[in-house]
Amino acid sequence: MTAAWPRVHSILRRALETARLCWRRAVETARLCCGVPDYDVYVRHLRAHHPDRAVPTYAAFFRERQTARYGGMGGRCC
Repeated sequence: MTAAWPRVHSILRRALETARLCWRRAVETARLCCGVPDYDVYVRHLRAHHPDRAVPTYAAFFRERQTARYGGMGGRCC
């Protein structure tokens, strides 16, 4: 019975990794639906393609994305 434990542990570990990946993708999808791209992906892009630009804080990034999405209307739709 103890010989089967490494196999069970491996299966459980893969299931947990799959669940985490699904959760991350669900969160990313929800953010993209709301018009907020992934901050970590944005930071990696900036560092790879625009090394001379400063990396904004998450709060500044979020405000800029909201402004871009809603046209600087101050969060109001009407």
